[in-house]
Amino acid sequence: MAAYEILIADDHPLFRSALQQALTMGLGPDVRLVEVASIAELEARLGEKADWDLVLLDLNMPGAYGFSGLVLLRGQYPQIPVVMISAQEEAAVVARAREFGASGFIPKSSSLETIQEAVRLVLDGDAWWPPQTEEVPGVSAEAKAASAGLASLTPQQFRVLTMVCEGLLNKQIAYELNVSEATIKAHVTAIFRKLGVRTRTQAALLLQQLESIPEH
Repeated sequence: MAAYEILIADDHPLFRSALQQALTMGLGPDVRLVEVASIAELEARLGEKADWDLVLLDLNMPGAYGFSGLVLLRGQYPQIPVVMISAQEEAAVVARAREFGASGFIPKSSSLETIQEAVRLVLDGDAWWPPQTEEVPGVSAEAKAASAGLASLTPQQFRVLTMVCEGLLNKQIAYELNVSEATIKAHVTAIFRKLGVRTRTQAALLLQQLESIPEH
């Protein structure tokens, strides 16, 4: 049995390799590291097994809108700590990660030692945040409401929602997911009810509330 089992969710192979190296050096050879390159792959892994010790989640992942991947994980798997990793290191981004439920935030410019320290702290049940000097505004009420609605979606509903927001029709989504159009219609109805919206445009606008940098 591995001492720790960690999911690395990042669509950049080079950075995944760097994380693998840092964590193997920092945590020892008996750590089990599994890499995924999209939200769909991440959900598949979590569907097979839900007792991971940690998820390291890139902020800009295929299949996610900004913090929507984090919100989905916190809603579906609240027992698994999630540490965000990003090349966007602005204080506002870090603050949003904290408010949406992450256990830490590792800038991609961090040294191997910093990455190791951050991961060790979170595995020990603590949190790790980069030092911030400036005050930043909190998450808006709209973004918090969007977060609560998204956290209640199932992984399949979330996938349907992202396809809706990409402009796909029910027929196209049904084809992509290999289900009937009636199933997609039922999903869309449930999604709209959970999010408190009535149209596809409203759903897309709600998802935009979770973009990494808030609009000023």
